[in-house]
Amino acid sequence: MPLRLPAVLTPILVFIAFLILLLVSLSAPIIKSIILFRLSANINVGPSIFSASASGSVGFGVWGYCISAINVAVVGVDRSRDAQCSKTHLGYTLDSTVARALNADDLQNVLSRTTTAVFVLHPIAAALAFLTLLISLFILRRGSNGTSRLPSFLTMGIGSLAAFFTTVVFLIDVILVAVVRKRVHNATDGDLNLVWGNAVWMTLGAAIALWLSLVGACCGMLGARRTNRCASTLSPESRL
Repeated sequence: MPLRLPAVLTPILVFIAFLILLLVSLSAPIIKSIILFRLSANINVGPSIFSASASGSVGFGVWGYCISAINVAVVGVDRSRDAQCSKTHLGYTLDSTVARALNADDLQNVLSRTTTAVFVLHPIAAALAFLTLLISLFILRRGSNGTSRLPSFLTMGIGSLAAFFTTVVFLIDVILVAVVRKRVHNATDGDLNLVWGNAVWMTLGAAIALWLSLVGACCGMLGARRTNRCASTLSPESRL
């Protein structure tokens, strides 16, 4: 059946989306390599003989941030600080710890705890994707009439909600990071550099995978309808 293959791919695409969203939900400080954005500083002050420099970066995730090893040199004397991460909690601010790490005292109140609390939407999107995954697995099991119409229909319903919600989460990430980038630039006169994190684009990839899975679920419904039509045509009752 030509429509069978896309329907079989639906659980695979949903699983990929769920795995991506789960990794994003466990971003820094839990998984340090997955971040929403990174602030980095490489500041040099004074003449070459009596110069002072500071370099370091802070990666922000869903549940907090991780500060990389910081190198501070004053008049040729190096002072290094070990890497550290914040406690895992919902909502964070660019507090004095981050300001000292980046040698930028003007970072206070650039981010509010209330604003960053919306990052909790990432685990919710992962939960919806997981629910869609459980339902989509029944597409692989044919019913008594050789179809998987009901699982495909349920996957379409829950999957649409998961895909829409994940897309909204991606847009929120983009807006928040863009706003933070502008505020940091204004507060530090361009001394700090904000780089987009991989978590933003991972969320986009999850949204695309979920939307593609809906195409497969739709093919499963069409295939089930075609099977039912062919069965009714070939049944003994239809020949009489």
